[in-house]
Amino acid sequence: MSAETPGQSAGTFTRLRLRFRDWRGTRPFWAGLFTMLGGFPIAYLPYATLKLGHMSLAMATTAGAGSLIIGVLLVTLGLTMWFQSATRVFAGVAAILLALVSLVVSNIGGFVVGFLLALIGGALALSWVPGKPSSGATGERYDADAPTGQAAPGDAPESPAAGPLFPAAPFDKGEGGETDGVRAAVRDGGHRVG
Repeated sequence: MSAETPGQSAGTFTRLRLRFRDWRGTRPFWAGLFTMLGGFPIAYLPYATLKLGHMSLAMATTAGAGSLIIGVLLVTLGLTMWFQSATRVFAGVAAILLALVSLVVSNIGGFVVGFLLALIGGALALSWVPGKPSSGATGERYDADAPTGQAAPGDAPESPAAGPLFPAAPFDKGEGGETDGVRAAVRDGGHRVG
């Protein structure tokens, strides 16, 4: 038998997939992806010429350069969300503003497709919060209050033979021999009469 750990015997594809998953989990990955995907139709459509048989359809606008700038900025903001996750709030707000500007400048925001993708990407960037780091290959998250390898204070193993740590205090019998203080309070109109 080999003394290999499961991580060493895994294939190259599995190792790369797990590394990518760890990288993706430490940054607003989907926000950056949607923002970049939103930048492409906004930048491309004003310069595209569609061919339908013998007829060509040009989408050129007077603000073609503005569309290109907005598209390039959205792609740059998406990359910023991936590689500089500390600036995710700025990048998210900028992506939302550029998406709104693209409605006027670039063929209704790349025929609404680019606008919606950039808007969703900006919103995801604003809502993303970094998580706690994982404790390793097990995938379990650790509690910051408890030292690693030790139980947190107050975590005592329970034995079925052991009684409760704090036995319940007996209730005083109220008026009419009732043992439940809540029933007596309800009967008295919400006020406990002593």
